[in-house]
Amino acid sequence: MKCPFCSRPDTQVAETRVSEDGTLVRRRRRCPSCEKRFTTYERPEVHFPTIVKKDGRRVEYDRAKLLASFQLALRKRPVSTVQVDSAIERIEERLLHLGERELLSSSLGELVMRELQKLDKVAYVRFASVYRSFQDVDEFRALVDEVGD
Repeated sequence: MKCPFCSRPDTQVAETRVSEDGTLVRRRRRCPSCEKRFTTYERPEVHFPTIVKKDGRRVEYDRAKLLASFQLALRKRPVSTVQVDSAIERIEERLLHLGERELLSSSLGELVMRELQKLDKVAYVRFASVYRSFQDVDEFRALVDEVGD
């Protein structure tokens, strides 16, 4: 790896550590020329499907957007960050196992709703009420009745 300070093309690895969950490798490197140290990180490159929006636009999968959706639905709800991270990881595993190059946003929304339903019923109703764009109170009442059972 090239030194970011002096641009020497070969640096030495001084220390290697694997993250607790095994998904990341951290390497401390040293440049023999300028003697400076720096850190690099390695993670596997995975390809999530492109998300096809309702209007036909195609956007790259974005974990930050998914997290923001969870956070909005779970605002002021007693659900830990660890639980949210686990839910997102389950969704991402599912996306990778599907093996599809493209995925309808509605399918991703259904995965989110399933996870929210397991985490917190109020968050599930919040998300579903926006996601499904209810046209009247009866549709909303049916959802609430479904959750209450």
